[in-house]
Amino acid sequence: MTLQDIRKRRTKIVATLGPASSSPEVIGELLDSGVNIFRLNFSHGSHEQHSQNARIVRELADNRKRHVGLLGDLQGPKIRIGDLQTDEKQLIPDQTLILTTDENTADSIKDRVYVTYKPLPKSVYSGDTLLLDDGLIRLAVTEVRDQDVECRVVQAGILKSRKGINRLGGGLSAAAITEKDLADLQVIISLNLEYVAVSFPSCAEDLLPVRDALAKANCGAKIIAKIERAEAVATEERLKSLIDAADGVMVARGDLGVEIGDAQLIGMQKKIIQLSRKANKPVITATQMMESMINHPVPTRAEVFDVANAVLDGTDAVMLSGETASGKYPAKVVKAMAETALGAEQHPSMRQSSYRVDRIFDSMDESIAMAAMYAANHLNDISAIVCLTESGTTPLLASRLSSMLPIYGISRHLSTCCRMALYRGVIPLYFDMMKVEDIWAEAMKLIAMRGSLEPGKRVVITCGDMQGEGGSTNTLKILQYKPGQ
Repeated sequence: MTLQDIRKRRTKIVATLGPASSSPEVIGELLDSGVNIFRLNFSHGSHEQHSQNARIVRELADNRKRHVGLLGDLQGPKIRIGDLQTDEKQLIPDQTLILTTDENTADSIKDRVYVTYKPLPKSVYSGDTLLLDDGLIRLAVTEVRDQDVECRVVQAGILKSRKGINRLGGGLSAAAITEKDLADLQVIISLNLEYVAVSFPSCAEDLLPVRDALAKANCGAKIIAKIERAEAVATEERLKSLIDAADGVMVARGDLGVEIGDAQLIGMQKKIIQLSRKANKPVITATQMMESMINHPVPTRAEVFDVANAVLDGTDAVMLSGETASGKYPAKVVKAMAETALGAEQHPSMRQSSYRVDRIFDSMDESIAMAAMYAANHLNDISAIVCLTESGTTPLLASRLSSMLPIYGISRHLSTCCRMALYRGVIPLYFDMMKVEDIWAEAMKLIAMRGSLEPGKRVVITCGDMQGEGGSTNTLKILQYKPGQ
């Protein structure tokens, strides 16, 4: 895929690095296929491996003159069964299985399995449904006594060590940030990653330990709240407060689908994306988007439709997990996802929107950004929107309104350029405008060099009077490109 194709695509792609994609050769192929953000999953791998992958990504992206972001994903308090004494345990329908928090008796008696979550017996009741391994195995709780939860196998399968446990409807939740997360967070800070994803937050307060740690280290990493608990979406008020407390959101469809049910997940995905965009937060849609390509070279038609549907919902990015981390075809799946996104973006609803045209704004930044997008969508001969930015806020705000025109976020800060790689429709460019006299002329020259501006065409440009100060955008100009003037 050419660099022009990558820039033409508005929806961004997040790819997870893992055993199948940790070599410079494969990471280079992923970059060339169109990855915008690389995810380091701290549920797996060592700190040394993640550090090495981050270094390789930075070097290869720099060689290609590409701005890509890095996201560190904390494991969080996923509730799991412990290690089995055998590689796997075959469960059959109607079998009795006892989940116990007493490690000493687990596996000493047949059909007893240790669970790492100590409060389990106090968190479930007879009649509850427990889901193991992302819902592949279903248990009905029949009795709770002391440290044991007796269950009947409703949906059989092969149980393996360390698989997750969910309660249908939610209700199993531990402290959002673990000791492991805090140790991993220090690595994320040392690597200067652009984003840190917090797993399993149930409410806004669950993000505070990470926010405090980042502030203490003077780290500019932005927090992505992974929406994957039933409690997080129990009410719209609770969901909104969690979105407001974060810098971005991930629709983590695996655990969320297990807890609220797949039938409810469809509408919830749309709701989370809609509320996130209204709150001016970037949103990532994740989990099993092209799962079949872990083992097959082409996606199913249903997977193509799933990715396209997320694009039409307005997601900023679509994410690949096992497909690139452990799959056989990492680069092919990125290309398939990129082609799908480009196809979906041709739909008329993606070209223009009247969203927010009747709003009154308190923020000058947002008012300027919306005015720029309105002008770009309603004036002939506009080729691009150009935002001169310190923090990346104005390009983010502009990207909340649909347009087929490219939004160029031009910044003198490399960290800002890499963060903007996540924003839908935003093309990050590095340029130090403080070193030139005529910033308007230089901005147009830069866009013309990128192939998005021809003589006689016009651009919409935003910037602030206070150069070097974030959050000060107060100026909008519409200029015609006349080379040599």
